Amino acid sequence: MTDESRFPWLSVIRGEAPLIVSMPHTGVDIPQDIEAGLISSWLARKDADWWVNLLYDFAYTMGATVIRTAISRTVIDVNRDPSGASLYPGQATTELCPTTTFDGEALYRAGFAPDTAEIALRRATFFNPYHQTICAEIARLRARHRNVVLYDCHSIRSSIPRLFEGVLPNFNIGTNNGATCAPALTSAVEDVCDSTGFTRVSNGRFRGGYTTRHYGRPHDGIHAVQMELACRGYMREPLKTVAQGEWPTPYEDAVAGPMRSVLTRILQACIKFAAT
Repeated sequence: MTDESRFPWLSVIRGEAPLIVSMPHTGVDIPQDIEAGLISSWLARKDADWWVNLLYDFAYTMGATVIRTAISRTVIDVNRDPSGASLYPGQATTELCPTTTFDGEALYRAGFAPDTAEIALRRATFFNPYHQTICAEIARLRARHRNVVLYDCHSIRSSIPRLFEGVLPNFNIGTNNGATCAPALTSAVEDVCDSTGFTRVSNGRFRGGYTTRHYGRPHDGIHAVQMELACRGYMREPLKTVAQGEWPTPYEDAVAGPMRSVLTRILQACIKFAAT
């Protein structure tokens, strides 16, 4: 195993198992020149996938390759279509370089929202290296394995009325309606979820973002799955609109333990599928 990258904000832990675990939204780093134009540092980090890197910190011990950016999604969302096209037409969402939080709160002071040139610069600086790394790791592992699973890790607050009605299930599996992986892989992940006391939906509100849709080519041996976790499954999440000082709540091993156990079984199922 090695952990090396040409970019200080990009962590790459290389394994030999046929599994890549990507973490596009766990970062909270914001360059000073960008942060100077923001309304609130807390708002800018509010929608991070809080503690997901801790929740999955066992993945490398299974031989998985783990790719993580430390850059906040407020700077650029590496799980959005770089063209700017919406992944969920007709539904509320946030942009490639978000200008609002999930709740619709403005992120930038007047006159500081990124323009076309700034968005292009952020793409070249952060988006492109992240995806070039994913491409390189897929190619490396495909040279060794007939099938490779790309597992994209996410989490979100359980209740965000602007984005969806009601309360999300604990596990939200996204395969773009079955297009991004073999049915056997979807079934394997679903079976693990359904054997627990947690709730689960497949291809509900979250069907997989850019990473899942772009790389998932099951006929070429590349099977991509997005897992969106409702935060209440592993955090003490207030099921209401959150204010500064209330969010995020701390990571606690005792609270996260049950979901972490299920996630271990899910990644094991991914490796078993790819190796079969």
